[in-house]
Formats: sequence, structure tokens, C-alpha cells
Amino acid sequence: MEGDTICAISTALGIGGIAIIRVSGPKAIETVSEVFRGKDLKNVESHTINYGKIVLGSDVIDECLVSVMRSPKTYTTEDIVEINIHGGIATTNRVLEILLEKGLRLAEPGEFTKRAFLNGRIDLVQAEAVSDIINAETESARNMSINQIGGTLSKIIREFRERLIGLEANIEVNIDYPEYEDIEEMTVQKVNNVISSIIRDFDKLIEESKTGKIIKRGIDIALIGRPNVGKSSVLNTLLEENKAIVTDIEGTTRDIVEGRMVLKGTMVNFIDTAGIRKTDNIVEKIGVDRSLERLNSADFVILILDGSRDITFDEYDLIKKIENRPHLIFVNKNDLPLKENFSKIKAVFGNTITESGLDALKEAICEAFSLDTLPKRDMTYLSNARQLSLITLAKKSLLAAHTALSNGTPVDIVSADIKKAREYLGEITGDTYSEELIDELFSKFCLGK
Repeated sequence: MEGDTICAISTALGIGGIAIIRVSGPKAIETVSEVFRGKDLKNVESHTINYGKIVLGSDVIDECLVSVMRSPKTYTTEDIVEINIHGGIATTNRVLEILLEKGLRLAEPGEFTKRAFLNGRIDLVQAEAVSDIINAETESARNMSINQIGGTLSKIIREFRERLIGLEANIEVNIDYPEYEDIEEMTVQKVNNVISSIIRDFDKLIEESKTGKIIKRGIDIALIGRPNVGKSSVLNTLLEENKAIVTDIEGTTRDIVEGRMVLKGTMVNFIDTAGIRKTDNIVEKIGVDRSLERLNSADFVILILDGSRDITFDEYDLIKKIENRPHLIFVNKNDLPLKENFSKIKAVFGNTITESGLDALKEAICEAFSLDTLPKRDMTYLSNARQLSLITLAKKSLLAAHTALSNGTPVDIVSADIKKAREYLGEITGDTYSEELIDELFSKFCLGK
């Protein structure tokens, strides 16, 4: 409901030093003043912190510090009050209950950021970046989110839109005022040149945004191989914990076991899969099928071989299966005598007893994804499926216009495809949007943000 005042707990609920309850809306200052004993909040200067107590009648609920921020220079552009109290479940809930009893409404998930968007303080890319920075698990992910909050990506998308608007305007002028000789004639060739230039820029941003996906989501690396080659031992050694069960019995790992670590500021998700072999055991066969699925879906594959045993036909099949995918081969157990047929294989050699070769394995992963250079990049990436989908749709619309022009379609007809591309770009930043999209997007935010 527009014009109402909302409140929510903005910190994680539990035992802690401080808990913050945020209030935003036209009655924020007035309502909190009713339960605050200290300075008259209605008369304090904006962006000040005020000491006092939260009271209900004669009962003191807690000591507190209250921040008062007056519209429009606030997160939501509305009056905002933030109550800092001692972090405890009972106290925090009681203060929130008192505010609700005073007529405030409990905020929906993400509603503070939704108001910031609807009130024009931030755009949709920046709003999504707020959620991303809360969920960031690595320094690279944090840097990318900060970059988007600053509006760098939004500026690029809006520049694309302005180029399309300019193209549309020139086409319209040519249609409406053909008699004016001083107007640049928008020939098929000229329109196609502009469209081709924008498509190339789209492709560059889409390609670079693959890095954004890696930064935000991390890298999925599947550890595959026959049973008992040491996949689980490699996983445990890399993670420095006993994540997977290790025995000498073949087929011990029958389900997917995952573990995570940070390499050069990027989250890496290692996936220990069941040993791949032909089997009549129903349970083990399910595990093998899941291993093959992960082999196909992972960003990177590490095939682990046992250097103390001859390479089998099944392993040669696995080598062939992964040759067209990003991968490397790790020859395990090099603390034992190596079989001669490993001399012809390009691989990293090591073992989990002395941990030889594991640093080299990590370094090979870093090289495969250029993780050393990530901190030096500008971090201007499309960072989620919604943004990538929309720019891909915009590109398809321009490709359709390009094809139509090449087939002799008049310039004025293809302007509809150009307009459609512009509208897709507008959906990325929120310059054009539907209520359903906004509700769905902000419903994924946490309460109090």
C-alpha cells in the first residue's frame, strides 16, 4: 500500500551484540517518537544518532540508539528511523511488536529496496546488486556487486538504449519528413551498420559476463574416474577435512559428495562422484548415472587416474568423453611405482599421502579460469540469468532486423524489431517493467532489506 509506514528487523534474529529495527515511511519519526524516551525525535536534525530508551507506558523495554534520517536523502527516499537495541530474540521481537501495535505494517521481503527502486533512487540492476552483496561469499563477488551498485553496468545498458533510440528517431524522421534534403538518409546499409555495431557490443558483454557468472556462483568442478582411484582422498586433501568416506572397498562413494573452497578469491565447488564403471548393482548404477550427469553439467572436469595401475579401456573412454570439455587429468598415487603407459599422458602427477602435486592441481585450475587476473578486471558484468536472458532477447531482435533488411524488407518495417530490442534493455534496468516482475524479484530478498 502506497504511503504506509513499514518496519522490520534488519539484522539476523538471534543472540548478538546489536539488533537493528528499520522503519520507513511518512509516520516513521512520529511513531518511533511515541515509544522513545530521550530527545524529541521530531525536532532532532537529520542523520543524527540519539541515545534513549524504548518504553511502553512506564515499562522500559531496552536502552537504544536511534538514527533519524529525513527524506529525501535516505535509502528509500522516505523518512527512515533505525532503532539499535541489544541483540536478543525476546527484546528484538518485543520492540517490533510494539511498533506493529502502533499501526506500522511489517515490511515484505525486500520492500525497503523495492521502495528505493520505485522512488527512483536506484534502478533494477542496482537493486539486484544489493541482494548480491548480502549473499557474496568471496571478495571477487563483493567487488562485482559494489561495481553494479555504483551504476557502471546500468550506464552501459542505457548507452545501448540511447543508440537504439537514436536509430529509431532517424528512421522515423526519414519516414515522416522525406522532403527535407538536409536530413541524413537512413539507407539499409547505414541501418545495418549501426545494428551490427550494437550486436558486436552485445556479444562482447555477453562473453565477458561468463566471468561474472563464475564470480557470483563459483566454479563447479567434477572429480571423476573409476572406483578406488582416490577421488574422495583428493577431495578431502584439497578441502583439508574428511568430507568423503575413504575405504579400500571399490564403490564406497555411491552418491554425490560436495565440498567448497576459495581459490584466488573465487568459490570452487568440488564434486566427488561415484566411480564410473559397468555394474549390476542397482544402487551403484544410480550413482554412476549421476556421475555422468555431473560430468556433462560441470564447468570443469578433473579425471583422476591411479598411476600404479594400467589405464583401462573404460578410462580411455573417459579420456575421450572429456576431450572436448574444459578438463585436466590428475594422475594419483605417484608415491608408488608408475606404470609406463602414463608417460604419454599430459597430466598433473601427485598423491594424497605426501600431498605432492596438489598445489600444482590448484594452480592448473586457476590458470584454466584466469583467476589470477580477476581482481584486476573492471567487474562490469551481467551477473544473473534475468539480465543475460534479456540482453540475449535484445540481440535476437536486432539479428531479426538485420536479416529482414538483408532480405529486402523496408527500413520502416524493421523499426518494430529495433523497438523490441530497446524495450528488452529497459527491462534490465527497470526503465520498463511489469508489476509481476517487480513483485517476484523483490520477494527473493531477505526481510529488512
